[in-house]
Amino acid sequence: MNIILLSGGSGKRLWPLSNDIRSKQFIKIFKTEDGNYESMVQRVYRQIKKVDADATVTIATSKTQVSAIYNQLGESVGISVEPCRRDTFPAIALATAYLADVKGIDPEEPVIVCPVDPYVENDYFEALKALGRQAAKGEANLVLMGIEPTYPSEKYGYIIPETPDQIAAVSTFKEKPNAAAADEYIRQGALWNGGVFVYKLNYVLGKAHELIDFTDYQDLFAKYDTLAKISFDYAVAEKEDRIQVMRFAGQWKDLGTWNTLTEAMGESSVGDAIMNETCENVHIINELNVPVLAMGLRDVVISASPEGILVSDKEQSSYIKPFVDQIHQQVMFAEKSWGSFRVLDVEEESLTIKVTLNAGHSMNYHSHKNRDEVWVVISGTGRTIVDGMEQEVKAGDVITMQAGCRHTILAESELKLVEVQLGKEISVYDKQKYIR
Repeated sequence: MNIILLSGGSGKRLWPLSNDIRSKQFIKIFKTEDGNYESMVQRVYRQIKKVDADATVTIATSKTQVSAIYNQLGESVGISVEPCRRDTFPAIALATAYLADVKGIDPEEPVIVCPVDPYVENDYFEALKALGRQAAKGEANLVLMGIEPTYPSEKYGYIIPETPDQIAAVSTFKEKPNAAAADEYIRQGALWNGGVFVYKLNYVLGKAHELIDFTDYQDLFAKYDTLAKISFDYAVAEKEDRIQVMRFAGQWKDLGTWNTLTEAMGESSVGDAIMNETCENVHIINELNVPVLAMGLRDVVISASPEGILVSDKEQSSYIKPFVDQIHQQVMFAEKSWGSFRVLDVEEESLTIKVTLNAGHSMNYHSHKNRDEVWVVISGTGRTIVDGMEQEVKAGDVITMQAGCRHTILAESELKLVEVQLGKEISVYDKQKYIR
């Protein structure tokens, strides 16, 4: 299979675990057989590889998510980086050009596009393989997955097939309706639009050339910020006559709110949490190093992270976004390709951060114009390079860097340190990178 996973959004509806860097698909909340936790993107990637170990997986995403993807999936996964957000048609066009020009995929091969974060079982990916086989037949230019609806949802678009067959031509598309209209659509045999598009590579590449003036992947990437924002549905699907839909009746959930996410959790709490026996339908997700105690609560979600604390009725949690929009603060936690960081303390002229470097990884060789830095190694071993001078470091060592000093640290084992930034102008933009 050639699969493009669409990974976007800031996931504000899952605040405080999500932020501008860590979208909902990167939250580690699903317990695995070995007792660890995995995120939505890790779960989906694992399921794809279980169904098809040789699948070519490419993630179409913004540059702010690249480090998190490498952190969670490793650096062998393919990534099509969107220089800026331009909706799903430009993203799919760029990723398709990436497959053609960078990966060298045959133009006649089927390509499967789907969201990065559906909560599904392995039968969903078996269905994706069947969609690929159907697209390879050439009976239609586009083959979609239609989810058998379980209730008249107002959250999804609808696909109305011409016949009740397992594979049918598409009669029409319907936008997200109200409940009454959704009920009528279902009586007409409509299916939920699961956001899955399957096509032969040269079909979408041809559509991209029709609508965008470019020569190849590199050229399209260079002019990406000039492209109009338009969805794949509007640009391609709704204008295509030769289009089919395949029914899927397996489990499929869109975990876009706290209410739906907690329904899929295998346990009532993650992290340091205690509930007394009078709690009912309560879920706690705690990323802080302090305990959370809940007593006498019902139908409530509690989520605590360095970004903030949420205590909400589960139904009301769906309306969180306008309140989160009012919160303006720097990112307090992020996973990077080399490890992760967590902000511990913010003062007017200082910032204290706990940094975890994965074994074999390092920071960029860099300097800061407006701040001094101090590193205190708290565990692990590694090497620092400060203005070209290299030395070994271990737990208890202290390294100081003045403003303008070039520095980096390399982890031999997993290495944890506390970084204190000191200066009147502390900014993420105050960073000059160098080749070491």
